[in-house]
Amino acid sequence: MLTCCEDEGLSLNAKERPRPTALPRKDVNECVTNSHNCQASERCVNTVGSFVCERTVTCPAGYQLRNGVCEDIDECTLNSHNCGGRFECENTEGSFLCNPKQRCLTGFTQDSHGNCIDINECSSLSDPCSAGNCINTVGSYTCQRKVIMCSQGFHSSPDGTRCIDVNECQTGNHGCGGGQVCHNLPGSYRCDCQTGYQYDALRQVCTDVNECWSYPGRLCAQTCENSPGSYRCSCTAGFSLALDGKNCEDLNECDSSPCGQECANIYGSYQCYCRRGFYLKEDGHTCEDIDECSQSIGNLCVFECVNIPGRYQCACPPNGYTLSTSGHTCRDIDECTTGVHNCSRDQTCYNIQGGYRCLSFSCPPNYKKVSDTRCERNVCPANSVECQTSPLRITYYQLSFQPNIVIPAQIFRIGPSPAYSGDNIAISITRGNEENYFSTRKLNSFTGAVYLQRQVRELRDFLIDVEMKLLRQGAFTTFLARIYVFITSNTL
Repeated sequence: MLTCCEDEGLSLNAKERPRPTALPRKDVNECVTNSHNCQASERCVNTVGSFVCERTVTCPAGYQLRNGVCEDIDECTLNSHNCGGRFECENTEGSFLCNPKQRCLTGFTQDSHGNCIDINECSSLSDPCSAGNCINTVGSYTCQRKVIMCSQGFHSSPDGTRCIDVNECQTGNHGCGGGQVCHNLPGSYRCDCQTGYQYDALRQVCTDVNECWSYPGRLCAQTCENSPGSYRCSCTAGFSLALDGKNCEDLNECDSSPCGQECANIYGSYQCYCRRGFYLKEDGHTCEDIDECSQSIGNLCVFECVNIPGRYQCACPPNGYTLSTSGHTCRDIDECTTGVHNCSRDQTCYNIQGGYRCLSFSCPPNYKKVSDTRCERNVCPANSVECQTSPLRITYYQLSFQPNIVIPAQIFRIGPSPAYSGDNIAISITRGNEENYFSTRKLNSFTGAVYLQRQVRELRDFLIDVEMKLLRQGAFTTFLARIYVFITSNTL
């Protein structure tokens, strides 16, 4: 059973709908209508519904286009040449050549028909016979030389067309003598004297001109020396010739170091001189050292003078002295003050001229040390006579003298302090005067003195004991002075 809608659909399918009629399409030729965009070097090719641009290839003469490429045309193979029967075709790139089959000999050329004809060299060549007339022959030519006559002093040119001058100066065919110069002239020559020579008509020779006599004082500043044909200037000793060859310049001889030390250039010479401490020897060049130590009138140095090149210097003894700031005297070194001694802590350093001594100030038994140089006796027992007669006080003294001291010399005084009226003393040397160098003398009742009575010739140390007995109010008291006497070197 069919529904309404199905019936309706069946009825629609069963009916045929009308179709429109299709019109045929017509191609447009863009190449004809000029609606393409091909370049000038391209050609337009129409296609159905469009066009294409193809490149246009044009081949030059002698070439043909093949597969878009220009290839050479072989005219000889294609027989498209125009060579005659007496010629052979030879293909070339883009063309061809016609070569004659028969070759002509030298002096002949081939015409357009291949025939060998003679070449007229007289007309075809540019001046083939420069020395004469040209005569053409079959295959060649000849030259007929011209005959020319030249006067004396001339000769014909190689081509025989003209006369040229003979240079007698070059060929040596002249009569110029020694000292003369040959000058060529047209057809002849002339003999002149060289510069610096003059012609002697009598002897017919050139003689040297003495310029130094002819121009005295005008050619050279100092000395003129004649030479063959010229002259030269020279200078005396101490001068050199200037660049102009005439004037003289002072020669600085010092540049060549002729002197042993110093050189002073002077006009025309030089002078040697020496530095301080040297003198100029008799040769005038060498400097010799001055020995100031041996030539000095006075004493340059108090101890020793040492000569050195150009000067001198003073020296002091190797030990105990140093050179003073003046450089002439020696100053004693106080080893005790500077601390350069080797004394122990229990010793006392005593400076002397040129050295030092280490002294021991010790007190004997039953004495006590009250100062660095003094000892005092302790209280004596009532029954000890030895103790009571021993010195009440022992005092140490140090004296130093030079060997040149004037003898006799008072070197020490001794006496009570304070002194009282009625005091009386007696002094004596109890030890250290075995060689009798010292003596004592009583100056008054309370003063005594010690003298050095003999000259000491060498450096020497003495230790003497000087005893003083004081009589005061009927009682004797003894005092002891222990004196170090040092005979040292002289002051430098």
